Parts: sequence; C-alpha cells; structure tokens
Amino acid sequence: MTFKNKLISFYIFYFLIDNAYSQEVFNYNYDGQNRSYYLFVPDSIQPGAPLVFVLHGYTGSAAGIMNYSGMNIIADNEKFVVCYPQGTIDGYGNAFWNVGYDFHSNQTVDDVGFMIELAQFLQTEYNLSRNNTFSTGMSNGGELSYLLACQASDIFCSVAPVSGTMMSWFYDACEPLEPISVFEIHGTDDDVSSYSGDYDNSGGWGIYMDIDTIIQLWSGLNECNLLVIDTLENINTSDGSYIITEKYQNCIYDNQVWLYKVINGGHDWPGAYGNMDINASAEVWEFFSQNMNIEIIGDVNFDQVINIQDLLEVSDQSLNNSSYYYLFDFNEDNEIDINDIFSIAAHMLGF
Repeated sequence: MTFKNKLISFYIFYFLIDNAYSQEVFNYNYDGQNRSYYLFVPDSIQPGAPLVFVLHGYTGSAAGIMNYSGMNIIADNEKFVVCYPQGTIDGYGNAFWNVGYDFHSNQTVDDVGFMIELAQFLQTEYNLSRNNTFSTGMSNGGELSYLLACQASDIFCSVAPVSGTMMSWFYDACEPLEPISVFEIHGTDDDVSSYSGDYDNSGGWGIYMDIDTIIQLWSGLNECNLLVIDTLENINTSDGSYIITEKYQNCIYDNQVWLYKVINGGHDWPGAYGNMDINASAEVWEFFSQNMNIEIIGDVNFDQVINIQDLLEVSDQSLNNSSYYYLFDFNEDNEIDINDIFSIAAHMLGF
C-alpha cells in the first residue's frame, strides 16, 4: 500500500469513528504550546488509583480513540483514571506523536517530555498512583508508548502498544532505567505497520523493526526465562483471523512480556474492528492489572514492610514540606506532618 493510500484509509476510518462521548476537554501548557486531553475519572475512586494513557494513531484524535476503545467503561468498572491526550498537527495537517518518522525530520515537538509532565500533573492533581501509570495506544500512539518505555520507565511502569512498532533509531538507543512489562497486539497482515518490519524504508515512515525482534528485545531486557505459547479460541470465525499468544514469564521484578499475534489480522484494534475474538482494551487492562506495583500506606520504599527506613523517609517528607502523596499519610488525615511520624512509630512498636 502506498503512503498516499495509507493516509486515505486513515482519513476514512477516523472520520467514521470520531464521534466521541460528550466530555470536557482539558488544556495543559507544555513547552509554550497549549496541549489538550480528555480525562475520565470514575466516581468514588480511591487515593492511589492507577492512571492509564490511551494514545491515538497518526491522523487520529483523542476523541476518536476514547470512543472506539471503550476504555471508559472498563475504567468505570475497575476504578482507574483514563487520559486521552491529543497530538499536535504536522505540516500535512495531521495529528501525530513525534516518534521520528522520516517525513517528520523537521519536527521538534517533545512528546515524551509532554507525557511525563502531564502524568506527574495528573498524579498530583487527582491523588493518583505514582507507581501504577501505564500507556497504551494505536499505531503511532503505540510507538510513543514504546518510546516512553525506553525513555521514561521511571514514570510508566508498563506499556501495551496495539498495532505499533519501534523505529530503528530508538530501538538501537533503548536503555530504560529499569526494564518494564510490555504487551503488543499485532496483526500478521498489517499493511501499515508491517509485522515483518521495514528495513529499506519502502513505506516512507522510516526504518522500523519487525515485531518478533521487538519482543525479543523486551524479553531479553527483562531476563525472562519461560515462554508459554497458546492459541485462543476462535470465537468469531467470520473475521478471518485467530490469535496466538506468546507470554514470556519468570522475568526480573515479576515483569511480563506478552505478544498477541493476530494471524491474518490487519492494522486493527481488536474488538472494535478487525479481529473480534478479543476486546483489546480489556486485554490491555488485564495485562496492566497483573503488572501493578503493590502500594501499602506507610511502605514508602516498597519493601512490603513498614520499618525504620519508612519512618525516616516520612520524617524527611514532613520536615521538608514536600508535596502531598498519600503513601506518606499514615494516619490518613490528608496531611503529612508529625502525626504521621508518631503513627508509624506506634505501629512499629506494636501499639
């Protein structure tokens, strides 16, 4: 498929699905630009709720992916917050995330920096978990998710690209501070982000990697030593595809690396269009929920026990008047002060 035809297909698809929920658009100024996003906050969420970013594809929109992904319904049931940021507009008039496409060589938008700063803002503003923030996305949005995994693993603890890939430039340079869990859903007949990669730039996007090589990168970084392969039930025989799963397990930090290989699948978000054997959004959340960091109020160093090290860190937080974070608020009075220090000390002494 030529680059021009790909763009035509994108335009038709996003025109058809871009009738989003009636929901408020929020604005955030980053690097001198006014950026926008939708935010879904379920009723009665608890302090430390997870935060999931869902990123649209090239030419797409935050409104469109909010609509077709159905992630708000899952978030409402599971009580996590969903953010749908909007990309900026390129010289062709299309919304995009800056992952280094060949035809974006003159673009200087720092989308990684934007995502980091927006995540930190939302974590503080809504008292969300700093340790359970995730990113998924379609195509170009999946590619930004991979870039975040490489460059912002201290902010995003797992990513789940759908029909996304890794451009060769950031594949070669990928050195995360800590390896994180990764889940890819990809069709073997994807004619936009080819499963077999594009090593001669025949598509015009730039050189990008094949999916098996990408999965090997992340399973290697995570030092996984067990691979479980399965075939999912072909529930919908009329969609012309079925799914083989590859799950890499026994990884460091209990991380996981998953691949859902959609045999004969295209450039799709399964469950919304294309393969209908699964709901991609539900599978993504299942993956994220299995890879969440366990948070216990008072256990601020994440060693699963409240001890003198936690007491010292809470003391520093209180004395330095640092910004509020619920894990330090041991007595749960919405303040971090000397009362939390006394409460932790009493807990350690068995009172």
